[in-house]
Amino acid sequence: MSTQVSEEVREALHEGRPVVALESTIIAHGLPRPRNLAVALELEELVRAGGAVPATIAVVDGTARVGLDRAALTRIAEDPAVRKLGHRDLAPALATGATGATTVSATARLADAAGIRVFATGGLGGVHREWTDTQDESADLRLLARVGITVVCAGVKSILDVPATLQRLETLGVTVVGYGTEHFPGFYLSSSGEPVDWTLRTPEEVAEVIRAQDRLGEPRAALVVANPVPVAEQLDPALHDRVLAGGLAAAREKGITGQGVTPFLLEYLTVHTEGASLEANLAAVRGNVRLAAGIAAAYGPGPAPGTEAGAGTAPGSSKPGPTAAPGSAAPGSTSAPATGAAPGSVGR
Repeated sequence: MSTQVSEEVREALHEGRPVVALESTIIAHGLPRPRNLAVALELEELVRAGGAVPATIAVVDGTARVGLDRAALTRIAEDPAVRKLGHRDLAPALATGATGATTVSATARLADAAGIRVFATGGLGGVHREWTDTQDESADLRLLARVGITVVCAGVKSILDVPATLQRLETLGVTVVGYGTEHFPGFYLSSSGEPVDWTLRTPEEVAEVIRAQDRLGEPRAALVVANPVPVAEQLDPALHDRVLAGGLAAAREKGITGQGVTPFLLEYLTVHTEGASLEANLAAVRGNVRLAAGIAAAYGPGPAPGTEAGAGTAPGSSKPGPTAAPGSAAPGSTSAPATGAAPGSVGR
């Protein structure tokens, strides 16, 4: 695989310092310009403030980049030709020299290959409503059943079938824990109403679960840490339910099906909540990034194998962390270090 790990990320992994992976689809396709670049820089700065190194991931001119410099980050944010890449798209993107922003599945695959253990995102993809008719399910779910990475998210978007998504994750053997909550978050909402089997309350507790996964070994699967958006920053539940019902009805009337449903509903929510859904989205992402940095710092696994200077193929898993009681790229050539400069907090 043509992968380039930035010098900053490579050195952090080699020295055993915490690293947090960040997806790039939110930059290229999830936020309006020019706010998207400001948010991208802000999220990287939040990782740094939490004591970790950010590794924003994308494909640039046919090279998978783990850790973007300012020029690459700006290109992903500003170039309208940037494609959206799931993990199935990585091979053709690399082979054809394409440039694309990585979704949860593609980011998780590349981060896992580089030896990064913690990944922060907004919300996972999942099982779509009316699955029995459409068979529409996000590629995120199966990919998470194959990589040993911890994904901090705000659940799945409420436009999806949340109970079916949780059932699917259980079937695939992906562990789901609530962070400070006994209910699975609803992305824009603090709670989807669906219970979780396990609740953890500190980054250290999450780190202990990661270490326990390390000791258990195969089969590998992700750990999903479901972190709810604060109640004060969630989308008003009554407004959410009313607008979502309207969006679903509008999609049926327009005959929108398959992959077109999600972007239609997200845009419908943004417009008909007058931007409130977007602000709830950003509040969730900020909280997830802060928590991911804390978890990465608490885990502290030591140098990942294969990340020494001049190493060859990026590893498929990282070195197990210190033993503790349970319960409690090929780097090749490196890019310039990701910039440490970031703007002030993004205005609401």
